[in-house]
Amino acid sequence: MASDGETTVRELKNAVAVFVAARDWQPFHTPKNLSMSVAIEAAELMECFQWLTDEQSQASVNDPGLHAGAVDELADVLIYCLSLGNALEIDLTAAVLDKLRANETRYPVDRFRGRFRKPERQR
Repeated sequence: MASDGETTVRELKNAVAVFVAARDWQPFHTPKNLSMSVAIEAAELMECFQWLTDEQSQASVNDPGLHAGAVDELADVLIYCLSLGNALEIDLTAAVLDKLRANETRYPVDRFRGRFRKPERQR
């Protein structure tokens, strides 16, 4: 079985494209439908953790049933994201790296390490 360390994003996008093409689903894979599907699958992923505490959700890696459910739903989210990338002809690697560069400027390490909110402005 392939793993993250040996499979490229291009290979994943191609695998999804082959799956979609074999079923003639391209007419249904519009940006609107695919973006809605990403949101729907993301909600199903959230359901895996809905009533858990933060600690319980972090421990889910040790719960085979919960972990398997999260793996399945995350795969669905990624498949729809890859399909949307295909439909919009987006270079996902470039998009992610560009966004990370923009976020490095927006959230500099010296101001945001260990924080999730912008620091108060000093007066």
